[in-house]
Amino acid sequence: MAGGGVGTSLLLMAGIMVAVGLCRRLTRRRLRAHPRLCTFLLEMFSTFQICACTNELCLLGNVEPKPHTALTLTYGFTVLHGLTLTGSTCNPCGTLQPMWGGGISVKMGGLKITAQFVAAVLARVFMHFIWSLEMAEPHFGALSQGCSSPMQTTETQAFCIELLFSVVFQLSVLRVEGVNPKYKVHLIALLITMLVYAGGNLTGAIFNPALAFSLHANCFYDKFFSYSLVYWIAPSLGTILVAFIWDEILPRIS
Repeated sequence: MAGGGVGTSLLLMAGIMVAVGLCRRLTRRRLRAHPRLCTFLLEMFSTFQICACTNELCLLGNVEPKPHTALTLTYGFTVLHGLTLTGSTCNPCGTLQPMWGGGISVKMGGLKITAQFVAAVLARVFMHFIWSLEMAEPHFGALSQGCSSPMQTTETQAFCIELLFSVVFQLSVLRVEGVNPKYKVHLIALLITMLVYAGGNLTGAIFNPALAFSLHANCFYDKFFSYSLVYWIAPSLGTILVAFIWDEILPRIS
């Protein structure tokens, strides 16, 4: 793949991040008197950034040298997302955990999850439009893939992998809550990169229901039960398990 094509993709993702940053700043300034609408839009813009950039990153998975380039880009953009999207979870599972513990109300949690899935759909539509323009080599043929299934193992194994990764990720997020933010983003980015390296060739290592839908919506249409089980139910179950252990079991032990 030509370096120019990669450069165009990187510029595209940088442009998305700048645009989202401007939208988030404008939302905070103009909608302070409307907290629910402000929360919805902030979560929607933030999730849009992650979904749109990850859609583009998936096209760069075969850039040589493999898998070093893809893992480096994963780490780098995860750090950038962490630095630019403070205050947003961008993951329905990340919203379920405080809902379980009573940190946010069910109504507010539902509002955020709705925003996340709206953003997932908008990001997919936007990226498909960008790809249709074929501005860069990675975009050629990107729309003709149909159900580009990331599941390269049995359904049971895929379920267990996404469940395990969700548990590891959510536990790690809870453990580093008190860490200095400038170090925390790197720790989380390193963890995500390691999980992608460990399971990316088996399930895609997504552990985010909204992101999974944005990346592989066609697969949800064709094989709804299988994909919802692996990419929605498994990570959600992992999050609930972590929340139960963290809020119910660990306090009794300590």
